[in-house]
Amino acid sequence: MAKLKTSSADMVAAARARIAEIDSADAIALHGRDDVIFVDLRDVRERQRTGFIPGSFHCPRGMLEFWVDPDSPYFKEIFAEEDKRFVFHCASGWRSALSVAMLQDMGFEAAHISDGFSGWVKAEGPVVPAVDSAD
Repeated sequence: MAKLKTSSADMVAAARARIAEIDSADAIALHGRDDVIFVDLRDVRERQRTGFIPGSFHCPRGMLEFWVDPDSPYFKEIFAEEDKRFVFHCASGWRSALSVAMLQDMGFEAAHISDGFSGWVKAEGPVVPAVDSAD
């Protein structure tokens, strides 16, 4: 395979240099506020396997641009809520960094949890437990 012009790590670093990042401790402090919406970009299987932030809105990463765009047939009204602060996350902060940079390019203001759901769990943030697939 030919060497890539830009690595995924380089893309994440470039995104992080220009977006709003929140560490898990600060994100936990925002949890439960009426003006904050947590958006989980992880795959549904990740949520089922590891749990999720209570009250978070699930938006699969592959649908983000379409769900945020009011001109898209896939638009979700939650993204039109006025006076809300959107905080995105994935498992470790890589996908959410790239996502928030892309949203910023679209004109949608958001932040992300820099250390992702794994950081949230490590900082003992509240979690809806994983679904036991043996049931």
